Amino acid sequence: AFFRGVKGKFQNHELDVKKGDIVYVFSDGYADQFGGEANFKFLAKRFRQLLLDIHLMPLNEQRDILEKTIRDWMAGVEQIDDITVVGIKV
Repeated sequence: AFFRGVKGKFQNHELDVKKGDIVYVFSDGYADQFGGEANFKFLAKRFRQLLLDIHLMPLNEQRDILEKTIRDWMAGVEQIDDITVVGIKV
């Protein structure tokens, strides 16, 4: 009943992955978080670039960088949504 009233179509997507690839699944919370010097949203473009910058690092280092980056970005601004990032190494 959680999704009662949800209208729309869902699609399955298939990815061709090989050993060593990392697949990221994330909510919109990271990109939508306000902060920075002008209290703007982090934005998807900046988040995508961050993932590109760190994707070759070990997953535990990626986690640490993602946590520090958003913590520094928020710098006292209240978190407005869930922030979920999952990296799965094949």
